Amino acid sequence: MELRIIGCTGSMSGPESSASCYLVRARGFDAQQGQERWWNIALDLGPGSFGRLWRHIKPCDLDAVFFSHCHADHIADIISLHVYKRWGPGAQFPPILVIGPQQTRHRIRQIDGCDDTETYEGEFSFIEASEGVPISVGPLTLTPYAGWHSVPSYGVRIEGPHATDSARRVSLFYTGDTDECESIIRGAQGADLLLSEVGFTSADTTRGIHMDGARVGRVATQTQPGQLVLTHIQPWVEVAQVLGELRSTWSGPVSVAQEDRIFQVGGISS
Repeated sequence: MELRIIGCTGSMSGPESSASCYLVRARGFDAQQGQERWWNIALDLGPGSFGRLWRHIKPCDLDAVFFSHCHADHIADIISLHVYKRWGPGAQFPPILVIGPQQTRHRIRQIDGCDDTETYEGEFSFIEASEGVPISVGPLTLTPYAGWHSVPSYGVRIEGPHATDSARRVSLFYTGDTDECESIIRGAQGADLLLSEVGFTSADTTRGIHMDGARVGRVATQTQPGQLVLTHIQPWVEVAQVLGELRSTWSGPVSVAQEDRIFQVGGISS
């Protein structure tokens, strides 16, 4: 299982990256095709991310999209995928699985400018995320865990095969947008890779929206991930400040998400 950073800028697209989007891939057997293939899941589709994603896979090769929550900086480019699926080359392929909070379809309609008669049934197949209820996508298993944000949000634990040892299962936990909370700590426990938002710094004192570096460090200390990757840093924030705050509560290894960087879950990254 591998993680490719498609977009990682906090709260908007930025000068060095599109907004939040992460491609999780693993090889596994497809019973319909009768052969092994790559299975592809996008975690969020923030502004600017669809075109960036297209550089790496054909959009019709997406098996699922998981939305951590329904703020525009994490969901807006679903409209680009919709256009591709309804009027573009993706029209000949089955609907793509869309997993997200209860209001996901309604929020897509709002962004699209449509009323309740628009079902997207030819383009998307919707599943509502539910705390602790696993969803299988090929060789990957996704289990949502509730976050603490200004709207309903979920982190997700993804378990799948190791890149070079198919008998071994590895795990990734993506926090989505959230403050430090018990359910996120539970979901991230012992993950091979923790992909954590850090949308605030210590100057931001409002609770229940984002974590700062120190809070992320506390989560990592309690969950002991094999790799810690920081993302969703605001484009005006110096990375050194975030890392300085993190080091007050976490002494282990850390990486910072950058567009196009690939992480082998449970292995060596590039």
